[in-house]
Amino acid sequence: MKIKFKTKKLRKILNDSVLIKRKYGKNREKIMIRLSQIKASFNLEELMTLPGRCHKLKGDKKNQFACDLKHPYRLVFSPNDEPLPLDNKGNLIYSEVTNIIINEIGDYH
Repeated sequence: MKIKFKTKKLRKILNDSVLIKRKYGKNREKIMIRLSQIKASFNLEELMTLPGRCHKLKGDKKNQFACDLKHPYRLVFSPNDEPLPLDNKGNLIYSEVTNIIINEIGDYH
């Protein structure tokens, strides 16, 4: 899948393992694994089957997804396909999502 980042600062950090360690400490290894999994996945459907418990979020994070890092931290992202692939009921078609935008890394609980 193709990855974009919500901010230039987040892009800079997540593309440099030294900056990842400086900013996120012990989460560095998991972040790098999750980024590799995202890049290697063909689509969101495939990503959802990989280790890391990628899951759809609810509430104020509706239409976003998260992958586990070290508890309680998560890598939060959104589909970034234009237009979003939706079925006739308005549900996202995971197998057609091939672009995401990483919104944040943090504890949203």
